[in-house]
Amino acid sequence: MTLRRMVFMNEVKYDYTNYAKMNRTEILEEMKKHLNDKRFQHCLRVEQTAIDLANENGVNPEIAGLAGLVHDYAKQRPNEDFIKVIKEHHLDPDLLNYGKAIWHGYVGYLLVQAELGINDARILNAVKYHTIGAPDMDKYAQVTYMADFIEPDRDFSEADEARKITHKNLWDGVIFQNEKTMQLLVGKNKAIYPAAIVAYNSIVAGLK
Repeated sequence: MTLRRMVFMNEVKYDYTNYAKMNRTEILEEMKKHLNDKRFQHCLRVEQTAIDLANENGVNPEIAGLAGLVHDYAKQRPNEDFIKVIKEHHLDPDLLNYGKAIWHGYVGYLLVQAELGINDARILNAVKYHTIGAPDMDKYAQVTYMADFIEPDRDFSEADEARKITHKNLWDGVIFQNEKTMQLLVGKNKAIYPAAIVAYNSIVAGLK
């Protein structure tokens, strides 16, 4: 496992200064301040998986890699950080009824923007939508969404099937993941944030 993680760190050739105020080394140091090692290593694997998927799908691997790297930047922040952002940015007040599973992407992208100096809308939207999806996701959002789901250490029952589907057709992978995620939430009687329902209706049910 350690060797695989080291390979991922060394394979990435981008410094990301085209899209962030920090270079990759500085971004990694900032991430380490807010994430434990398990989550940090996950982000490295998602970064590399996103680069691979970008190359497969004809989109910029540097943009995809940076989105993958920082997708969970806010994952382990205290609740107070998210509540402050929700209130200061006048976001949907219904968000306050949910938690980090929604907040770390749907709100956390604003922390990525403010603290890492990333202003590219493709990256910010990929971070924002990487948990719940969205209608009309661009390829970068799709790549980040799937890279998070199929990175090599994902070993839940649907991961292998998702990998096979995604490497054949990225959008089919998005449909598969969104459907499975919604089934899981419903099966556990979990509250579903309304924007996630809108995403499902578009991605899986095909409503526009």
